[in-house]
Amino acid sequence: MNKKIAILGAGPGGYVAAIRLAQMGADVTLIEKERLGGACLNWGCIPSKIFKQTADSLETLRHAEEFAITANTEARCNMPALIERKERIIAIQAGGIHGLLQKNGVTLHFGTGVITGNHSLSIRNSSGQETVIAWDRLILATGSRPADIPALSFDGVNILSSNDIFSLQTIPESLAIVGGGVIGCELACIFQGLGSRVTLVEAMDRLLPLPSVDEECSKLLLREMKKKKIRILTGSTVQSARVENGRVELSIGTFRPAAGKESVPQQESCEKLLVCIGRTANNSGIGLETIGVECDKKGWVKTNSRLQTSNENVYAIGDILGPAKIMLAHVASTEGEIAAANCMGDQREMRYDIVPSAIFTTPEIGTVGLSENEAKSRDAGVRADTVLFRTLGKAQILGEIAGQAKIVSEKETGRILGVHIAGPHATDLIAEATLAMKLGATVHDLAETIHAHPTLAEIMLETSLKALDHPLHG
Repeated sequence: MNKKIAILGAGPGGYVAAIRLAQMGADVTLIEKERLGGACLNWGCIPSKIFKQTADSLETLRHAEEFAITANTEARCNMPALIERKERIIAIQAGGIHGLLQKNGVTLHFGTGVITGNHSLSIRNSSGQETVIAWDRLILATGSRPADIPALSFDGVNILSSNDIFSLQTIPESLAIVGGGVIGCELACIFQGLGSRVTLVEAMDRLLPLPSVDEECSKLLLREMKKKKIRILTGSTVQSARVENGRVELSIGTFRPAAGKESVPQQESCEKLLVCIGRTANNSGIGLETIGVECDKKGWVKTNSRLQTSNENVYAIGDILGPAKIMLAHVASTEGEIAAANCMGDQREMRYDIVPSAIFTTPEIGTVGLSENEAKSRDAGVRADTVLFRTLGKAQILGEIAGQAKIVSEKETGRILGVHIAGPHATDLIAEATLAMKLGATVHDLAETIHAHPTLAEIMLETSLKALDHPLHG
């Protein structure tokens, strides 16, 4: 008899798990509360990159003369047309997912799924109709949503979440962003490119204050964002926000005032306020307590290395695992494949040590493995070597010379421990580094690999040669 597998959530983790399980012969039911593709397709990865493509195209037009082109440098974004393009692309992608689910025989329900007991689940659709199904294994893939705090509560009009921002019908004249993490920095670059005057407020002393992001990448990004007239306020917080006459009035203070010094808040005004201060688990009201699934104090579901929860018949994947894991779409998809295999009796484990990160700022940032600081804190026998993009012919051709690549490696063996790229197409270039680390490659292996010329990929060749103390151009 086929195993009955139920999956809550059809994001990049849930739909991948559903397809894989169906291909392995399981009887699969996939339940989605909102839209196929989850946050990534509808409010995150895809819409933000659609907006970025438009911002990048505008930037190219503004500098057309550098490429010997006579063009209208006063080009502007047609925001309603951009929203229409976004919805069209999302619909195409969602249609593709729906077709794959049908092709593989997955039963799809749109509605709210609630766990009613061990091996039972109730689904209520938008019409109030209820369907009850039985399951042998359950996968939780309900994801997360933007965190809302009382002092900066979303109203969807003036004070926006990262979901709301992609439905604006006009480009804000001025935009203040709270949070200099990945989402905040990406959207700062995007909306500056679209024409907004942007202020970015970050509590920590650097942008992208994540252990996995090399500090030199943060410094480079800060420098380039300032060149684009993005106002950066690090070590600061928005203490309050109120809407008056269609504008948002902000009080901005120092995050950690020096001992004996009182922070005097400064007053700012902007058309829109975007709050990007983290995510919250989508676990309310789905019945986790009914089957004894343990969560931490913040509501993130706990699992073992096989993605199994405290209930042996229940697995969890994606954002609902929280920041203790890695909240990225491609991680959720990989977790989905592993959970699917384990639901069918396998014993696969999820590894988080070689996961690429793609940050779509301007310039882009791609990272994998340990940062220089992380590596040196673990082992003194480590070196870090950096080469600038301006040494590459292709970077000069593109007119995108800002950036660098860094390889962190073991001094004795040359084994690659981490790679950090900030520059043109860094999010594509990081794939080579990820494969190299997955295969246990050394800087010798990279240096002995022929790289096509003229390409941006030569940055990996030049950096590996420098790591061997035999640089050519870098």
